[in-house]
Amino acid sequence: MKIFLSHQQTDSLLALRIQGHLKNNHDIDCYLDVIDPKFNNGEDIAAHVRRELDRCTQLLAVVSDATKGSWWVPWEIGVATEKDFPLATFGGGIELPEYLKKWPYLRSIPDLDKYAEASKDASRHVVVSGMESASSRTTVFRADATKHFYKTLRAKLGQ
Repeated sequence: MKIFLSHQQTDSLLALRIQGHLKNNHDIDCYLDVIDPKFNNGEDIAAHVRRELDRCTQLLAVVSDATKGSWWVPWEIGVATEKDFPLATFGGGIELPEYLKKWPYLRSIPDLDKYAEASKDASRHVVVSGMESASSRTTVFRADATKHFYKTLRAKLGQ
């Protein structure tokens, strides 16, 4: 399991804090979406982000008022949705756009701990499903694990 942390550059310190918390407290690796200055244009950045998303299994979007001005965070969410990744958002008390209300919303570090537990549980769900039916496709396992992740996390968060 590896989490893609999507965020607006203004929220880099919070994203770093989340990355550290998940690694130090839950042994979960994260890719922090920091774009290398060698990329000159949007096409190069998009290809880079897609490669990094291919190395991850889910996406956590750090949202704030600054996210409203980002083109990349919604795009990354869209790519992760196409991959049927488990998605969640983390942020303060901002009013989310309608499309982000579809996924679980984390408001605090204790919520982040619940997210880590649900993520690990969903990851184990993929392994168990894969062992039960070797003839099934990986995408079916991912879809089942994603549904399991949403159900588990929403129950833990009371959503």
